[in-house]
Amino acid sequence: MHEDSQLILPPSFVALFVPPGQVRPRLTLHELVKRYEICEDLAQALTEQARNLQHRLGITEDLVLAQCLQGLSGEDSVLHVCEAHWVICRLAELLDWPLPPVAPPPS
Repeated sequence: MHEDSQLILPPSFVALFVPPGQVRPRLTLHELVKRYEICEDLAQALTEQARNLQHRLGITEDLVLAQCLQGLSGEDSVLHVCEAHWVICRLAELLDWPLPPVAPPPS
Protein backbone atom coordinates (compact mmCIF):
# COMPACT_ATOMS: atom_id res chain seq x y z
CA MET A 1 0.00 0.00 0.00
CA HIS A 2 1.29 3.45 -0.86
CA GLU A 3 1.53 6.18 1.74
CA ASP A 4 -0.71 8.43 -0.40
CA SER A 5 -3.54 5.87 -0.44
CA GLN A 6 -7.01 7.35 0.00
CA LEU A 7 -8.42 4.15 1.50
CA ILE A 8 -9.92 4.56 4.96
CA LEU A 9 -10.42 1.35 6.88
CA PRO A 10 -13.71 1.24 8.79
CA PRO A 11 -13.18 1.14 12.55
CA SER A 12 -15.59 -1.81 12.73
CA PHE A 13 -13.23 -3.82 10.54
CA VAL A 14 -10.02 -2.78 12.30
CA ALA A 15 -11.63 -3.69 15.64
CA LEU A 16 -11.83 -7.31 14.50
CA PHE A 17 -8.06 -7.53 14.83
CA VAL A 18 -7.50 -5.61 18.06
CA PRO A 19 -6.95 -8.07 20.92
CA PRO A 20 -8.91 -7.40 24.13
CA GLY A 21 -7.17 -4.83 26.29
CA GLN A 22 -5.03 -3.60 23.39
CA VAL A 23 -5.38 -0.54 21.17
CA ARG A 24 -3.42 -1.65 18.11
CA PRO A 25 -4.43 -4.37 15.66
CA ARG A 26 -2.34 -7.52 15.59
CA LEU A 27 -1.95 -7.23 11.79
CA THR A 28 0.21 -4.79 9.88
CA LEU A 29 -1.50 -2.00 7.96
CA HIS A 30 -0.69 -3.79 4.71
CA GLU A 31 -2.29 -7.03 5.97
CA LEU A 32 -5.35 -5.13 7.26
CA VAL A 33 -5.84 -3.45 3.90
CA LYS A 34 -5.59 -6.78 2.06
CA ARG A 35 -8.11 -8.44 4.42
CA TYR A 36 -10.47 -5.45 4.19
CA GLU A 37 -10.38 -5.41 0.40
CA ILE A 38 -11.26 -9.11 0.28
CA CYS A 39 -14.17 -8.63 2.69
CA GLU A 40 -15.52 -5.47 1.05
CA ASP A 41 -15.31 -7.05 -2.40
CA LEU A 42 -17.21 -10.09 -1.13
CA ALA A 43 -19.94 -7.96 0.42
CA GLN A 44 -20.32 -5.97 -2.79
CA ALA A 45 -20.37 -9.12 -4.91
CA LEU A 46 -23.01 -10.78 -2.73
CA THR A 47 -25.57 -7.97 -2.99
CA GLU A 48 -27.17 -9.16 -6.21
CA GLN A 49 -26.99 -12.82 -5.19
CA ALA A 50 -28.67 -12.04 -1.87
CA ARG A 51 -31.50 -10.14 -3.58
CA ASN A 52 -31.99 -12.97 -6.04
CA LEU A 53 -31.97 -15.58 -3.27
CA GLN A 54 -34.64 -13.71 -1.34
CA HIS A 55 -36.81 -13.30 -4.43
CA ARG A 56 -36.33 -16.84 -5.72
CA LEU A 57 -36.92 -18.59 -2.38
CA GLY A 58 -39.32 -16.07 -0.89
CA ILE A 59 -37.47 -16.05 2.43
CA THR A 60 -36.83 -13.28 4.94
CA GLU A 61 -33.79 -11.04 4.89
CA ASP A 62 -32.52 -12.68 8.10
CA LEU A 63 -32.64 -16.11 6.47
CA VAL A 64 -30.81 -14.84 3.38
CA LEU A 65 -28.08 -13.37 5.57
CA ALA A 66 -27.88 -16.59 7.60
CA GLN A 67 -27.45 -18.65 4.44
CA CYS A 68 -24.77 -16.29 3.15
CA LEU A 69 -22.97 -16.51 6.50
CA GLN A 70 -23.10 -20.28 6.36
CA GLY A 71 -21.53 -20.17 2.91
CA LEU A 72 -18.78 -17.82 4.05
CA SER A 73 -18.01 -19.79 7.21
CA GLY A 74 -17.30 -23.22 5.77
CA GLU A 75 -14.14 -25.16 6.49
CA ASP A 76 -12.63 -24.14 3.16
CA SER A 77 -13.36 -20.44 3.67
CA VAL A 78 -10.60 -17.91 3.15
CA LEU A 79 -12.22 -15.76 5.84
CA HIS A 80 -11.84 -15.83 9.59
CA VAL A 81 -15.17 -16.26 11.40
CA CYS A 82 -15.13 -12.64 12.56
CA GLU A 83 -14.54 -11.48 8.98
CA ALA A 84 -17.47 -13.55 7.71
CA HIS A 85 -19.72 -11.86 10.28
CA TRP A 86 -18.40 -8.47 9.22
CA VAL A 87 -19.12 -9.26 5.56
CA ILE A 88 -22.71 -10.21 6.46
CA CYS A 89 -23.20 -6.99 8.42
CA ARG A 90 -21.73 -5.00 5.51
CA LEU A 91 -23.99 -6.88 3.09
CA ALA A 92 -27.04 -5.98 5.20
CA GLU A 93 -25.87 -2.37 5.21
CA LEU A 94 -25.44 -2.32 1.43
CA LEU A 95 -28.90 -3.80 0.92
CA ASP A 96 -30.45 -1.49 3.53
CA TRP A 97 -31.62 -4.56 5.47
CA PRO A 98 -31.67 -4.84 9.26
CA LEU A 99 -28.41 -6.01 10.77
CA PRO A 100 -28.34 -9.68 11.69
CA PRO A 101 -29.45 -10.37 15.26
CA VAL A 102 -26.32 -12.32 16.24
CA ALA A 103 -23.21 -10.40 17.18
CA PRO A 104 -19.91 -11.61 15.72
CA PRO A 105 -17.79 -13.73 18.02
CA PRO A 106 -14.53 -12.28 19.32
CA SER A 107 -11.56 -12.90 17.06
